[in-house]
Amino acid sequence: MKENERISPEEEFEATNEAAIEADIEETVDGAPTAVEAPEKKKSWTKYIPTGVPCLICVGLLFYYLGHVMGVPNMLNTIMHTAHDLLLNTVFYLMGICVITGALGRIFVEFGVVKLLEKMLRPLMRPLFNLPGVASLGAVMTFLSDNPAIISLSQDKRFSQYFKKYQFISLTNFGTAFGMGLLVIVFMVGQGYYMEPFIGFFGAFCGCIVSTRLMQRFVVKAYPKFATEMAAEANEIAAEETKETSKSTFIRTLNALLDGGRTGVDVGIAIIPGVLIISTLVMILTFGASSTGEYTGAAYEGVELLPWLAQKINIVFEFLFGFGDPHLIAFPITALGAVGAALSLVPNFITQGWIDGNAICVFTAIGMCWSGYLSTHTAMLDSLGFRDLTPKAIVAHTIGGLVAAIVAHFAYLLITLLFLA
Repeated sequence: MKENERISPEEEFEATNEAAIEADIEETVDGAPTAVEAPEKKKSWTKYIPTGVPCLICVGLLFYYLGHVMGVPNMLNTIMHTAHDLLLNTVFYLMGICVITGALGRIFVEFGVVKLLEKMLRPLMRPLFNLPGVASLGAVMTFLSDNPAIISLSQDKRFSQYFKKYQFISLTNFGTAFGMGLLVIVFMVGQGYYMEPFIGFFGAFCGCIVSTRLMQRFVVKAYPKFATEMAAEANEIAAEETKETSKSTFIRTLNALLDGGRTGVDVGIAIIPGVLIISTLVMILTFGASSTGEYTGAAYEGVELLPWLAQKINIVFEFLFGFGDPHLIAFPITALGAVGAALSLVPNFITQGWIDGNAICVFTAIGMCWSGYLSTHTAMLDSLGFRDLTPKAIVAHTIGGLVAAIVAHFAYLLITLLFLA
């Protein structure tokens, strides 16, 4: 072939194909198929059967059940409307909280408030929660706002430098136990109950201890090296500390506010998948039809499966929580997805005459401790970079919330007994 003679694309393809066939023939011994031939290719898709088929069955049964009860058009409309409403009225609300608390937290870090809290509260935080004293700042911020506030704070390396990795990961459980605490207490006081919400707050505090320490044990068992590794490297801390020290106070304040707010925006975007997916599923399994008893496809309609299941073991909740009516179980179930939605049930419970002081204590404790953790834990751990630990965090916090409710119930019984005596 001449040097300047060009090979057409068709000839090049045929030459490549012939070379591949010859290579396959050479790799075949005594007519036995090689690893690249059809029989092995046929086996490659069979490994997905043990997981793929059960997945299809579970998803198919779920949507068949929802579509059978609600009607397929109503089911699809409810899913989309619920997710849309959560995006507009919940996610952006949480993003606003993250921006404000992120800016406030960065100010506290910039001007030494974090180090001051670390020194003052170390004697209390270490024995109770096995956390550095600076973690109390996260508790205060989530108490005043919502769960993701502690994540926007933890993005700052000067805050996370005080934590070992297993402690740092447990901040998800620690902060969640105080989420929206101020809102819950003020709401209960507004319903005419004054002592009971603070008994519930004590229960949430105890539940937080259990949840945080359980999560730490789970993390260390899964990743033993996290027991000694620090959450922030020394070079990262030095970079944060030297970044703004040469600036004036005004510039440092302005930069801290803007940088903290930008971190809050990032966290707000990160929580979108968890809130929309988990909350929509929980709510469609918790709530019922519209006020007319018919399905219209509006947001927050559902099949009431979780309350129906809870009523089957109501005797357990009556003993552990002191609930006098099975309908009251709807509050903790709803609090799994959103404590704000759970609070909206209370006025109707009061109208129906189902509420007493004990129920308010338990509602406050479990509402604060759980505070919609199913809808935020996934997103919070994802933003921290430890998504694979989400199941362990959920198990630990489920146990912590139950402990909070039980402690609140028996504390209320003890206090009423002492007062009556």
